[in-house]
Amino acid sequence: MKTYGGSCHCGAIRFRFNSEAITAGWRCNCSMCIRKGFVMSKYISPADFEQLSGEESLAVYQFGDRDMRHCFCKSCGIAPFAVVASVPPDYKGSTRPGDRRVNLGCVDGLDALALEITILDGRSL
Repeated sequence: MKTYGGSCHCGAIRFRFNSEAITAGWRCNCSMCIRKGFVMSKYISPADFEQLSGEESLAVYQFGDRDMRHCFCKSCGIAPFAVVASVPPDYKGSTRPGDRRVNLGCVDGLDALALEITILDGRSL
């Protein structure tokens, strides 16, 4: 496991998380993610994520089924991470409420566009 740090553009929201070495990212084609251009991490558990600063700068947007909390900075508008708010009752996967997807473009020293990128078909969900 490696510890990564990151922030929004203005630095008001800072965070760190533990993950295996990041070699890939995901992009989603849902109506929200396609507009943000977000390159996502794998899901990060609450135990492996810590928001260091900026709770007062954090705003949240939810839409549709409200399963995701799309977090962004009130000052610079950058979305450093999204939080799973809920999962459907019949969901059998490993993702749980509180898990996060980090915007890899916000991770210090990481070139998100140099990673192998997989497209998720969120538009079909």
